[in-house]
Amino acid sequence: MKLLTSVTCSALLLTQAATQAQETATKPESPETVAKALQLADIYKSVVRIEVATQVPDYRTPWNAGRFSGGTGTGFLIGKNKFMTNAHVVSDARRVLITMHGSSRKHAARVLHVAHDCDLALLEVEDFTPFEDLPHLEIGDVPALESQVRVIGYPVGGERISVTRGVVSRIDFRPYSHTRADSHLVVQIDAAINPGNSGGPVLQNGKVAGVAFQGLTSADNTGYMIPTPVVKRFLKDIEDGKYDHYVEIGTYEFELFNPAMRKVYGLGPDSPGVLITKVTPGSSADGILQPGDILTAIDGNTVDSSGNVVFAGERVNMNEIVERKFVGDTVKLNFTREGKEQTADVTLKTLPAARMYAIQYGQKPRYTIQGGLVFQPLNLNLYSAHKFKNPRVRRLFAGYLKDGIFQDRQDIIILTNVLEDPINSFVTSFEGNALASINGTKVTTLEQAHQLLNPEKMPEFFVLEFDGIDRPLILPGKQLKQANERVQRNYGVSKSHNLEN
Repeated sequence: MKLLTSVTCSALLLTQAATQAQETATKPESPETVAKALQLADIYKSVVRIEVATQVPDYRTPWNAGRFSGGTGTGFLIGKNKFMTNAHVVSDARRVLITMHGSSRKHAARVLHVAHDCDLALLEVEDFTPFEDLPHLEIGDVPALESQVRVIGYPVGGERISVTRGVVSRIDFRPYSHTRADSHLVVQIDAAINPGNSGGPVLQNGKVAGVAFQGLTSADNTGYMIPTPVVKRFLKDIEDGKYDHYVEIGTYEFELFNPAMRKVYGLGPDSPGVLITKVTPGSSADGILQPGDILTAIDGNTVDSSGNVVFAGERVNMNEIVERKFVGDTVKLNFTREGKEQTADVTLKTLPAARMYAIQYGQKPRYTIQGGLVFQPLNLNLYSAHKFKNPRVRRLFAGYLKDGIFQDRQDIIILTNVLEDPINSFVTSFEGNALASINGTKVTTLEQAHQLLNPEKMPEFFVLEFDGIDRPLILPGKQLKQANERVQRNYGVSKSHNLEN
């Protein structure tokens, strides 16, 4: 239940305290209450409104500039010229403006660091002088269940600061909607996180208890904040000037509740552990864990049959232990293999291939157009734009990481569109298929495909073969240059290719 409606001006706290003192002579405000109101009013000065102009890429017509849009969010000062906000507030930004509480002046800013996988970003303004005297908000701890917090921000519907109270109702491990692929620790509160609130501080006892970042559309007055362990990890990661992303063990697990299954794997009724069903090739655990192993503990924390551990006094997903580590750190795994207990120290690393399943931001679509054939590398952005129904493409997408396809096929190149031209007549049936080879050479990257289609000496024909199709697509090589010029002119294609992110 929402405990207090939004307050549209922080000065109201001071006014309210003074008014109550005048009206209720028998019960004056205590010095502690007035001091607290003054402290909060001071804190609000460090909460800023963020205005963003964005340019969102178009993966259906990748040669176009994309869609121009805009939005607002909230940020807060955590250090000298360091404003924290959500990554989704400034994603694909072409212009960022910051406005101080109580001011109408807009200050140009830029993104200093961004972590899309945990939806956090750090901004800096071009001129920090007007902000010099503002207090820096301190990062606190994870709030306790049933404790009160304040959500501070600039939600849509007004330009002045808003304050909403809520109660912590749950601490959980949930998906972060920004990338559609990442899950981390979250804190649920019974206060709505509305558009514009994103990136604002959630305060408890004058310190930042989290960063507001997403609501729950299926429930009223329910929102989520990014808790301080995630915030602190982000700040620690960027200390060297770059963001390295989260590390991954790289295993697939199965909960062990079925009695017959437990018996087959030699587990008693109270024996801990989850079944390892697959290990991603090239991951941290590759060569250490195997399918059929029973993972029983991580860093001394017992893994129960549902894949949870008791960590810092809370029952959380076992990945929470790994989440707090960095590239090069080690984690100790206890597991049983064929009934024998074993231990191993695993050096942790990132898994770049996993980004196939995450929405990418701040990147131009990669593509090459040859003879009116538009080729693009498969990722979630492309998959979402085209909604591929081809089962072969779907299998390639699903198995890219799990089956290790990425090891010898860095890019899965899809023929996404045919810009019709005399050179490519009667080939539209190839649309939506994955390119396998060009003139007998296996295609593994977009750059390679582009080079194979642009050799120094043009062949008489280009023979393009596709996964699962028993007939080739043929392009006349010596007509390709003229066709490319014609296609670019007829379809308004300013650039025939973009091979870089």
